[in-house]
Amino acid sequence: MNSFRKMAVGVCCLSLLAVQAQVIDIHTTEKFSPYVFGHNLEHTRSAVNGGLSAQMLKNRKFAGQPQANQGVCLRWFGIGEKVLFMKDNRLAYTKHICLPNMYRENERSAQVIENLKEGQTAGLGQHGMAVEKGKTYELRTVTRVSTPMDLTVSLTNYSGTEVYASRTLSLVPDTDWVTSKFDLTPAATDDEATIRYTFTEKAELVIGALSMMPKENFHGMRTDVVALLKKIGPRLIRWPGGNFAGEYRWKDGLLPSDQRAPLQSYREIETQPHSDGYDYHEINTDDFIALCREVGAEPLLTINLAWQSPEESAQWVEYCNGSADTEYGKKRAEHGHKESYNVHFWSLGNEMGYGHMEGPNTPERYTEYAQRHTDAMLKVTPDLELFASGPYPNANWATKSAAAMVDKVKFTSLHGYFGPTSYGGGSLHFTTPEETKRTYDAIVASALTTKNHARRMRQTLDATGTKLHISYDEWNQWFTWYRPSCVSEGIYTARVLHFLLNESNALDMPVACYFQPVGEGAIIVKGRSCRLTANGQMFAMMKAHQDGRLCRVTDNDDLSTAATVKDGVLTVTLINADFDKERTFSFPLKGIAKQPMEAVLYSSDDVSPHSYFTESPLSVTTGKKTLTATLPPHSAAMVRIPIKR
Repeated sequence: MNSFRKMAVGVCCLSLLAVQAQVIDIHTTEKFSPYVFGHNLEHTRSAVNGGLSAQMLKNRKFAGQPQANQGVCLRWFGIGEKVLFMKDNRLAYTKHICLPNMYRENERSAQVIENLKEGQTAGLGQHGMAVEKGKTYELRTVTRVSTPMDLTVSLTNYSGTEVYASRTLSLVPDTDWVTSKFDLTPAATDDEATIRYTFTEKAELVIGALSMMPKENFHGMRTDVVALLKKIGPRLIRWPGGNFAGEYRWKDGLLPSDQRAPLQSYREIETQPHSDGYDYHEINTDDFIALCREVGAEPLLTINLAWQSPEESAQWVEYCNGSADTEYGKKRAEHGHKESYNVHFWSLGNEMGYGHMEGPNTPERYTEYAQRHTDAMLKVTPDLELFASGPYPNANWATKSAAAMVDKVKFTSLHGYFGPTSYGGGSLHFTTPEETKRTYDAIVASALTTKNHARRMRQTLDATGTKLHISYDEWNQWFTWYRPSCVSEGIYTARVLHFLLNESNALDMPVACYFQPVGEGAIIVKGRSCRLTANGQMFAMMKAHQDGRLCRVTDNDDLSTAATVKDGVLTVTLINADFDKERTFSFPLKGIAKQPMEAVLYSSDDVSPHSYFTESPLSVTTGKKTLTATLPPHSAAMVRIPIKR
C-alpha cells in the first residue's frame, strides 16, 4: 500500500477531444486504486435489519420495554383476552460474551405468555410478513414451557380468517431452552401476511427468540440483495460502522444468531432509527467475510475503541488472521473456517473527537488509546494497514494525532456529507419548476464541495509533513438515508465517482467508501423485491472502469468525463450535469474503431424523489475524423470502443 504515491505509468496512443475545449488525453495511462470503489456498510439501521438480512421478524429477541398496559414487546400483538403478557429479564435466552461498562439492561429479555383460561386461544402475533406462494421459509422457536402443550405456528391473512400454512409443535417441560426448527410453505402470496404463535392449554409459555427467513439465503442474507450488491461492484466494504462501531461487540458474534443479545443505541435512535433503537446482530464476522468474498470486496473492519480493550481488538485480529492453533483462530476453525481470513485493513474507531461518539475527544487522548490498540493488534499481524480516526480536516488533530501515529498508521479517515440540507442548511423543494432546478443544481454542485473537502484534507496533512494516505471512507449527501432517492442524487454520485477516478492518485487517496449501499442509498429493499436506485445505477455503470488504466483528463473541473483502458477497450463515461441543456462530446477516430462496441445512455425526464434512470442505446454519429454523441440534460452515458491494434 505504500506504493500508492508511485503509480506506474504506461503509454496508449490515443487522444480524445470533447466540445467546450475539454481534452481527454490518454497518451499516458496510470493505475488507480480499486478501493475508490468502496462502500460503507453500517451494520445497523436499514442496511442489515430490513435490508441485507433475510430475517423477516421484527424485534425477534424481545428487546426494550413492553407496550403500555399490555406486556407485549414492541412490534408484536397479544392473542387472547384472559392472558397475562410479561417481559422477564431474568429468563432471557440472549446474552453477551463480554459486558463492559456499555451494558444496558433492556438489551436482554424474554416474552412470557400465561394463558389463564383453559381452552381459550392465547399467543403472540406479528403483521407485515411479505410471503410468496410456493416459497419455503425456515423458522425457529426457542421456548420454555411449564406443562406439555401444542404450539401452533401459522401464516395467515391479516385478520386470521385464511390460513396459508401451519405447523404444530409438541412442547414438553425441560430444564433448558428448547429450539424447534421447521419449514412453512404458504399457499398464497400476501405482502401483509400475519404470523401467529398460539396454544390453548392453561399454561405458561416463555419465548426466548423467534426466527423466520426464506430457506434460500446466503449466510442469513437475502440472495436478491446480495446479487445487486455484487452488481454495483464494491471492491472494499467498511463494517460494522460508522457510528455503530461504538455500539458493536464483536465477541457476541461467536454466539449463534438467536442467542446474540440486541445492542441498544447510545444515541437513542441515532444509529438504529429503523429498528426501535436496537440492533439484533443478524450477521457476524464470518458472515461479513463471506459476503465480501461473494461480491469481490476486501473487508475493512472498525474496532470499538471506546469500550473494547486492546486485548479484545487483538483477539479480533487473531480470530480473522490467526492460524487454527491460536486461541481465537481455533474458534474460527470451530465455526467452519480453518483458513485465515487475512483481514489487513482495520480502522481505529470512527469519528473520534466528535461529541456524538463515546471515548476520548482530544487528539492526545485519542492517540494514547489508539496506540495501545495498535500495539496489541500489530503483535498478532505485523503488516496490518491501520486507519486513524478524527474530526478531519483539522490541523490540531493532524499535528497532535496523525503525525504522532505515522510510524504505525498508514491512513487517515475523512468523512464528508454535503448538499442543500447539510448540517442544518436548507431543504429540498420539488413542487415548482423553479424550486426543482434550484434543488437539483445544489445537489449536483455538492460534488465539487466533496472534491474540495478532500483537497483541504490533503493540504492539512501536507502542512504538517504527515505522509499518510487519505481514506475518504464516508461520503454522500446529508441525510439521504431518511428520504427517497432520485436522479438528482444519481448525477451527484456519478460526478463524485469521476472525481475519485481522476484525482485520487494526486491526492494520495486510495480508499473511498460510499455511505451506504444497502437499504438506503444504492439499493432499495422491500418485502419481496429490491432494486437499484439512481445512485446504484451509476455505480453499476462505473463498474466498467474497474481494473482499467486511468486516462488523463484535462479541463475537467466540471467532473464530466472519465476514461480508462482495459483489454484493448477504451471505456468513457460522460455526465451532462446541466439541468436543462444538452451537451455534445466528440471523440477522434484515430487509433480507435469507427463504431463503439457498446454505447448506453442513462436518462430521465424526472429528477425529483422516486425517479430513476432509463437505460437506452446512446445515439452515436460518425464523421470523417470524429465520433460524436449528444447527451440530454441531467443524464450520463457509457461508451466502450475497441482500440485498433
